[in-house]
Amino acid sequence: MKTKGDFLGEFEELILVAVASLLDEAYGVAVMKYIEKEAGRSSNISAVHEGLKRLEKKGMVQSKMGGATQVRGGRRKRYFEVTDFGRKTLEELMQMKLQLYSKVPNFNLKLS
Repeated sequence: MKTKGDFLGEFEELILVAVASLLDEAYGVAVMKYIEKEAGRSSNISAVHEGLKRLEKKGMVQSKMGGATQVRGGRRKRYFEVTDFGRKTLEELMQMKLQLYSKVPNFNLKLS
């Protein structure tokens, strides 16, 4: 049984799709830029970090620290990857949306 905390908000879904798409390069700033470029939605890094924390708490992503770099003044990046549960959740969301849209009269979904 799913509870309110198990569901994804629209922004969390965007973050999860971004992490899945970015593969090994999914860290906060990269996720923020991906969402802005691909979804046309501007956000701030704090909102992205909070979303990533919520997704990690829900078990949909997991993180690990990268190595320190000179470019970042010795600071390390936290990289994220989608878990099996996160991928299953994305698949279920897509299936549900396609099913709902297929019932809209005179609506032709064209994927490019």
